[in-house]
This record gives sequence, C-alpha cells and structure tokens, in this order.
Amino acid sequence: MEAMQSVLPYAQVILSIVLVAAILLQQRGSSLGGAFGSDNFSGTFNKRRGGELFLFRLTIVVSVLFVLTTLLSLTLAQG
Repeated sequence: MEAMQSVLPYAQVILSIVLVAAILLQQRGSSLGGAFGSDNFSGTFNKRRGGELFLFRLTIVVSVLFVLTTLLSLTLAQG
C-alpha cells in the first residue's frame, strides 16, 4: 500500500498533463467569440473520423483514469 501511495501523485500529474493536452488539441476551428458564448456560424455537424475519433476516445479514457486515481488516492489517505 505504501508503494501505491507514493506512485499515485506521479500518475495523477502525468494523467493531468495528458488530459490537458488532449483537450487543447480538440479545439479546432473555434474563434475567440465562440469561447464567450457567441455563435460564429462554424458549428456545423461533423462526424468524428480517424485521428479526431481517437483523440476523443483518448480524452474520455484519460479522464476516467484520472478520476479513478483521485478516488483511490482519497480512499488510501483515509484508511
């Protein structure tokens, strides 16, 4: 258990960096006005394919892993 407690913070840091990078790489074709809620008329429906689909699924997997490591860290700290 002590070995896991010493590894979890490093895993969380690595997962958080990968998660931020994956989210930032998905910001395609959006302007600054879109970030503040205005419509820039470029929000047409596109089907994810190839690398975009992989990046989308990677983001989901990394976010779930990050949440699980955080919950594991909290439970180990209490017990």
